[in-house]
Amino acid sequence: MEPGPALTVITGETGAGKSMLVDALELVVGARGGAGLVRAGAEEAVVEAQFDLTDAPAARARLAELTGQDDVELVVRRVIRDAGRSRITVNGQLVTASQLGRLVGGLVDICSQHEHHDLADPASHLGYLDAWAELPDLRERMLVAWATWRDATAQVDALGEKLRQRADREAILRFQLDEINVVDPKPDEEEALATEHGRLAHADRLATATRDAEAAIDGADGAIGGRLGGVRHTLESVRGLDPSLDGITDQVAALHDALHDIARDLGRYARRTVGDPVRLRDIDERLAALRRLLRKYGGSLDRVLSHRQVAREELDALTGLEAELEALELTRQDAADRAVVHARELSARRHAAAKALGGAMTQELADLGMGDARVEVDVAGLDARAEGLMADGARIGATGMDRAELMIAPNLGEPPRPLRKIGSGGELSRALLAIKQVLAARAPRGLLVFDEVDTGVGGGVAEAIGRKLVQVARHHQVICITHLPQIAVYGDRHVHIRKSSEGGRTRSSLTSLQGDARREEVARMMGGIDITDATRSAAQALLDQAAAAKLR
Repeated sequence: MEPGPALTVITGETGAGKSMLVDALELVVGARGGAGLVRAGAEEAVVEAQFDLTDAPAARARLAELTGQDDVELVVRRVIRDAGRSRITVNGQLVTASQLGRLVGGLVDICSQHEHHDLADPASHLGYLDAWAELPDLRERMLVAWATWRDATAQVDALGEKLRQRADREAILRFQLDEINVVDPKPDEEEALATEHGRLAHADRLATATRDAEAAIDGADGAIGGRLGGVRHTLESVRGLDPSLDGITDQVAALHDALHDIARDLGRYARRTVGDPVRLRDIDERLAALRRLLRKYGGSLDRVLSHRQVAREELDALTGLEAELEALELTRQDAADRAVVHARELSARRHAAAKALGGAMTQELADLGMGDARVEVDVAGLDARAEGLMADGARIGATGMDRAELMIAPNLGEPPRPLRKIGSGGELSRALLAIKQVLAARAPRGLLVFDEVDTGVGGGVAEAIGRKLVQVARHHQVICITHLPQIAVYGDRHVHIRKSSEGGRTRSSLTSLQGDARREEVARMMGGIDITDATRSAAQALLDQAAAAKLR
């Protein structure tokens, strides 16, 4: 079924299946589903609903938060197995029933004997009062101030815990910094020291080896250098006699010079390589100190140096905790002061508006055939257990210092009782219609479903209900299940539910009625089994009268 954008009326014989639509919508908004909803012989029941979120920014934000999708279209699909298990997807992503309820909250308001509706929940009543008093901007400022206070309070508590633990942490950090700073390691120091240690530890062997090598190359008679010098002299003596030999002579000369340079370098190395027990002991001690740091702080000098830098920064931060705490305290106090100011203003305006809202609802209910009913809006302080800050003995929460509840005395002489305790589904439906009419132009758009709104009424009251539904439907999408022709004729779209038997099974089907088919249904609702021309004429007159009324 695709409801119209304004008022869709649903009619049909008792038992035709109109309640299935309410059941389906309740499933869409997160109600519990059981195996009893699955048709006998079927494996599963499936409900799908598509919402246009163009005019529902809050729901779009919730959709983006839940699924990561920024979309103006919301498709809810719910599958209930014959074993009672339920599977819910939102735009193709699996969600839980509680997540679904939070997501579609405010998109659908159902008022029926099933009691799945906003009006029965006192938590929604403060929102009705604030909408009536036109307080959304002030309420938003209240929320921002309270949230700032709450976040600053959490940070102050966390910082306080840090301060309580600071002495121990500071002692640890200072000890670690002192331990590292005493050694004061330098980058790549360990490798350089290890090399020097090896040279000093074997100084005698290195000096002897290099002296012997120098002597073998360029020392006594018979040394390699001397013999190669003789070869060089011999070849030089025949230079020019055969040009092809000159290149070889040059190579021998170069090799002789290179050996001479090597011998000189070996000699220098041997002369400067001497043992130094004191330096060797110092290196041993330094390497031991460095390696203790390596074992404790990460295995490499880079990690030791990095740890020192991090420890310095943390110590500096701990040293500045008092200044940070002082700044947070100022932020918290400023937010608390703003929250108190906003809460007091909200409370004053709510108390001032409560009587007017109750009076407006009372008048609407009188127009809807509940002339003896009286509505009051009870505004009271928050429960002492609620989360929030205290000011002048009052608890202040995200919406201020108040909670509100709609109270109604359905009959003359009775004291007002909470609206949620009214037993009649018809009275509750009319109360919802009254509040939606009162707030029609001020409340967010959404789908309103009225079932049993016509219970116990007829004639002029039914016509008044129809007209109220039309007025509400100028601002909301409305579905009304009705048995009264005086209400049905006001629908912009008229859907008929019919039950039939086929192949030994019962089925319900939907038909959108127009023209003569709609007149026949209104006539059936007016005249019973036998529909006469007079009934048809009366039905047409009702339709024409409703159409004229909607134009006014």
